[in-house]
Amino acid sequence: MLNAFFVAVAVFVGVAGHELFGMVMLSRPIVVAPLTGLLLGDVQTGLLVGASLESIFMGVVNVGISSTAEPALAAGLATAFTIQMGGNVGTIIPIVFPLAVLGLQFMNFIFSFVIGPFAPKFEQLALEGKDKSITALHFGLWALHYGLYALIPFFAVWLGSDVVQTILQSIPKVIMNGLTVAGNMLPAVGMAMLLQMLWDKKIGIYFIFGFVAVAYLKLPLIAIAVLGVVIAFVTAQRDMQLKDMMAKPAVVNTTANDSEEEDFFA
Repeated sequence: MLNAFFVAVAVFVGVAGHELFGMVMLSRPIVVAPLTGLLLGDVQTGLLVGASLESIFMGVVNVGISSTAEPALAAGLATAFTIQMGGNVGTIIPIVFPLAVLGLQFMNFIFSFVIGPFAPKFEQLALEGKDKSITALHFGLWALHYGLYALIPFFAVWLGSDVVQTILQSIPKVIMNGLTVAGNMLPAVGMAMLLQMLWDKKIGIYFIFGFVAVAYLKLPLIAIAVLGVVIAFVTAQRDMQLKDMMAKPAVVNTTANDSEEEDFFA
């Protein structure tokens, strides 16, 4: 039960903090998974799960009715199950992803049918000029909304860990291998979605350069990051020089031309 509580706290901090402080991205897997790992006593696994899931959700942003899955829930459950069952991350991720999809729908359900009906109350308090009551109601509903949502990872870990472990042990090896392959493909899908939004013919050459550097030159990611900083710095300097050249008016050297004419007619 203590582990279930820790996972619920990590997910609550992620989703509730993300909204409270103005979309600060606390709900991203790279934040929630390490926090879950820290609370469960295995930060290394949390970092591994967070990096794996972040590559999937990097190109996914839930805006309005355009939604897919809730990353904080996926990160919390994937970290907890990976630590508790000693499973491989590639196997765990495809199992928790459907739970993350359902979790997002549950969050929207709470917002629409539990929090939404309080909207007229805010209007009434505003007309009455009760600022403190509006603030109290706002933070109360905030805690209620994400507190109810945090019950999903709590019960999933508390009641579902043994069930999930039994299912994993009973799954044939060939299916487990297939789940692992699927888990390894999901980051590629996430990166592809991100590239689809960012792709530009002018910067495509840098993507090819990075691919060759990693795949064929076997450069580590730190070296790739340093090269990226160098390229960005050189490009910024070049752009500044071009901007300065365009801003300065062209100066015609009339003195040299006049001296040449005098020498010619002398």
